[in-house]
Amino acid sequence: MSDVVLKNATIVDGSGSRQGDVAIRDGVIHEVGEKLGGGDTVDLDGLVLMPGLVDLHTHLREPGDEEAETIETGSRAAALGGYTAVVAMPNTNPTIDSAAVVEQVRRCSSRALCDVVPSAAITVGRNGELLAPMAELVRAGVRIFTDDGRGVQDPRLMRTAFEYAAGLAHLAGGTAGSASGVVLAQHCEVDELAGHGVMHEGEWSSRLGLPGQPAEAEELMIHRDLALAGLTGGRLHIQHVSTAGGVEMIRTAKAAGIAVTAEVTPHHLVLDHSHCAGFDPVFKVHPPLRTAADVAALRAGLQDQTIDAIATDHAPHTQQAKECSFLDAAPGMLGLETALAVVLTELDLDLSTVVRVMSINPARIAGLDHRHGGPIAAGRPANLTVVDPNVSWTVQGSTLASRSSNTAFEGRVLRGGVIHTLCDGEFVVRDGEATR
Repeated sequence: MSDVVLKNATIVDGSGSRQGDVAIRDGVIHEVGEKLGGGDTVDLDGLVLMPGLVDLHTHLREPGDEEAETIETGSRAAALGGYTAVVAMPNTNPTIDSAAVVEQVRRCSSRALCDVVPSAAITVGRNGELLAPMAELVRAGVRIFTDDGRGVQDPRLMRTAFEYAAGLAHLAGGTAGSASGVVLAQHCEVDELAGHGVMHEGEWSSRLGLPGQPAEAEELMIHRDLALAGLTGGRLHIQHVSTAGGVEMIRTAKAAGIAVTAEVTPHHLVLDHSHCAGFDPVFKVHPPLRTAADVAALRAGLQDQTIDAIATDHAPHTQQAKECSFLDAAPGMLGLETALAVVLTELDLDLSTVVRVMSINPARIAGLDHRHGGPIAAGRPANLTVVDPNVSWTVQGSTLASRSSNTAFEGRVLRGGVIHTLCDGEFVVRDGEATR
């Protein structure tokens, strides 16, 4: 591994913004200063150097659905999007619900271009009936448990999961409710209320004659799990919050001292249910795109730190699964390569805030802050992203690194591009191209 010196960068991390050089040796930041020399010198004049992005919510499909994505192709998309770590969701085939499948995912990650961190299911097979062997999984290195794609419907079982997770915190090197403990991440959706809804229940579902999912289907489970987290002292992470009511409940819970964090997706921050007007299945996603008022509330929640992180919910699907009727299409859209540019283009966030919600906070929530999302300082692993905040590019699903092409931002001109991504000091993206 050759030494690297990144010159003349605008460095943005948790301490703010400054100009300087960064010298990297043996995969670790050796020095941060001025007029540093030696090694492979890369001029970053006019570019922004930040900690590598961390995604809390990535569907890599492997094992089981490799026709839509593999760990290798998904990690390449991640690296091209500026991510140095992604948390892989467990809704694979087989489900990630045992140490053996965790190890299988890790073996498949040997060619990944970023750190791939397996999460595991809360229940066996994500069937909502029996708890997965959580102690075994924590010993295997899992920190985030989720039945993502389904919410755990049984409140008694969810309470037990919280109690069990809190009791396992010591195995994860933390205490119950602490940032280093075990976290239950919930896809909040009450099945009986959501029914067969394929979009938000409201004005546009009525116009289009499509069955809708009311906001209350999400909000009832958020309310339940906030109460259970408070009751048990467990740590809750709410995935892809999409409603104004959900944001307000999380705000109130945080003020009451409940150990809760929350994420929002770029698409829920930018798109609303009117985008479904053309029946294009690319806009079908769960939770569904909500109203303009919900979008405004999500943005406000991000600004006031009620919502901790932006997560992609990168959900690749084959052409066959998406190019069908809105009713029959699989829900989900790509996100890894476009997330940062969508945020820079569409949201009024300064770069320090972008780093906080796309790197620092996600790394902390996932227990990855010893490697990712930390300060750009001597002694830290060199997991870094270099961005040109002013470059413009047009999204084309067919040219993205994913095996799938189901992007909701097809044809959009976005501002901000990833120039370099370094993982442990190695260029995995250089001059906008993946190196392997």
